[in-house]
Amino acid sequence: MKIIETREDVSILVDTFYAKIRKDELLGNIFNSHIPEDKWGEHLQKLTDFWETNLFGIPKFKGNPSQKHIDVDRNLEHSIEKNHFDHWLELWFETVDELYNGLRAERAKDAAQRMAFAQFMVVLNHRPK
Repeated sequence: MKIIETREDVSILVDTFYAKIRKDELLGNIFNSHIPEDKWGEHLQKLTDFWETNLFGIPKFKGNPSQKHIDVDRNLEHSIEKNHFDHWLELWFETVDELYNGLRAERAKDAAQRMAFAQFMVVLNHRPK
């Protein structure tokens, strides 16, 4: 097993993970319907920036993930549920564990767990009353 040492390692993790997501029975349609085919490369770079920022403390990521999750939930008529985030997290853990070990791999899983919970709460708190 390898440890996460470089942006290339992060990119491999992100690319491998989202290849699974795009094919996933539960999550694939959500992602594929919101990210046009010709925008996936750009999206993967942005996600690599996000994880590089989280894992290495390099300030590269610019964006608002919470607003994106709110928008997707609204577009899907407020149908995103906890099981979507739980499944996303399962696939993330699986991918990290297949590719890497060490401190940054554990940090990637811990950060993802916190983010999944936080993003689900954001989605819930922005639904119409």
